[in-house]
Amino acid sequence: MKIRIIARLQILTGLLLILAGSSLSGCNTVKGAGQDIKSAGQAIEKTAQQTKPY
Repeated sequence: MKIRIIARLQILTGLLLILAGSSLSGCNTVKGAGQDIKSAGQAIEKTAQQTKPY
C-alpha cells in the first residue's frame, strides 16, 4: 500500500516537473517570436522611410 502511494507521488512529481519545464521553455519561445516580429517591423519601417518620395 505505501509503495503504491510513493510510486504515485513520484510519477506525479515527475509529471509536474515536465509540465513546469515545458511552461518555462514556452515562455522563451514566445519571447523569441516577439523579438523576431519586432525586428521585422523595424526593417519594414526603415525601408518605408528610405523609399519616401519626399
